[in-house]
Amino acid sequence: MSACAALLRPHAEGWILRAGLARGGRAGQARAVSSSDRTARAWLWVACAVGLVHAAASAYWAVGGEWLLDTVGQWAVDLRRSQPVAAAWGLAGIALAKAVAALVPVAVERGRLRPARVWRALCWAGGAGLVVYGGVNVVVSNAVLLTAEPGTYNRAAMVGHAWLWDPLFLLWGAALLVSLWLSRSVERGPTTMSGTPAP
Repeated sequence: MSACAALLRPHAEGWILRAGLARGGRAGQARAVSSSDRTARAWLWVACAVGLVHAAASAYWAVGGEWLLDTVGQWAVDLRRSQPVAAAWGLAGIALAKAVAALVPVAVERGRLRPARVWRALCWAGGAGLVVYGGVNVVVSNAVLLTAEPGTYNRAAMVGHAWLWDPLFLLWGAALLVSLWLSRSVERGPTTMSGTPAP
């Protein structure tokens, strides 16, 4: 019996060691995934908050507010004065579209919209569009402010696009893309411990 025990002991120790390493590996992976998920959610809420700020501004103008309306452009001020009803409905539609765009990624993350891969692909496209739109307008608007002669452009609108509205678009899109990148394992589906797709 003692000889059998001596022969089996190295194998038993190896099994115990491998089991311990496997448990440790799973725990470490769970901690890493949990940390990544928390960071992804934080960026997702940043994107949602910025989008809702944009939506709130449009809703405020839709109900008759005028503060900062001139930072959108003189055309917005003129439209409000000449066609107040059309302007109100148009701004209300814009506010609704922004709010939906801000909330859809949150709904996808919470599993409320299926299939997730399709909705996440749309979120990727929307985030990229926001980054391009906001980034280009920030660069162009600041270039105008730096190089154009005063009086040749609408300064209030240019400042609004250079320093407020388009930087918010850029931040909105960038935060959404960071969140999607950090949570990209959702697109690949569940995997086994070896990294291969789970059956």
